[in-house]
Amino acid sequence: MAEENHLAVQANMKSIKYASEGNKEGWLALYADDALVQDPVGVSPMDPSGEGHQGKAAIEAFWDNVIGPSNIEITVNKRWLSGPNCVCVAQVARNDLGNGKFSDCDMLAVYVVNDEGLITSMKAHWDFDALIAQLS
Repeated sequence: MAEENHLAVQANMKSIKYASEGNKEGWLALYADDALVQDPVGVSPMDPSGEGHQGKAAIEAFWDNVIGPSNIEITVNKRWLSGPNCVCVAQVARNDLGNGKFSDCDMLAVYVVNDEGLITSMKAHWDFDALIAQLS
């Protein structure tokens, strides 16, 4: 199967496209009702519990607080496929945080999809402390 036909790759590509365009409805439609988003994985101000954002309402709130207000450009450097998973090596470049502040970061994101191609889990691994250091 060609990489671009893999359901998790399609979900990853659409997720990046919709986030970059500010397309909240399209982005949310990519997720299964009980999906889990951890971005970044672990404890951060975006996820004080470190347990992620589970379910559509929590994922929508994540969009409203994090994705929606930003103006991001994401470049994918490599993808690995394994079963229903797509591991994506990417760089978030020129993330507009407002007030003239911009950041960039390297990221490893793992997308898992169900048989319908809906995302059941998206875990983005990136260094929150390094991002904050850029703003100092």
